[in-house]
Amino acid sequence: MEIEALQRTIATTYLERDSERGVDATFRWFTEEVGELARAIRTGERPELMHEFSDVLAWLASLANLLEIDLAAAMARYADGCPKCNASPCVCRMQ
Repeated sequence: MEIEALQRTIATTYLERDSERGVDATFRWFTEEVGELARAIRTGERPELMHEFSDVLAWLASLANLLEIDLAAAMARYADGCPKCNASPCVCRMQ
């Protein structure tokens, strides 16, 4: 699924509900999902990782929709590699 299609699907499915919930509450749901992803990373169980990655991406798309951010346009800064050093692979110093 391409980013544009993902964002449209999430909007069609959840935008009305997300709008009623609002940005702040939707952001809290997003952060909860990131926490669940962190737990899945610690266990390393692939099915759980797949589930939590999809939840995090869906909630990120929900937030972007509420804030009228086009995720594909936002990600364009990575189209040619690292947006800091403009290389792929990145040659920036580790931070």
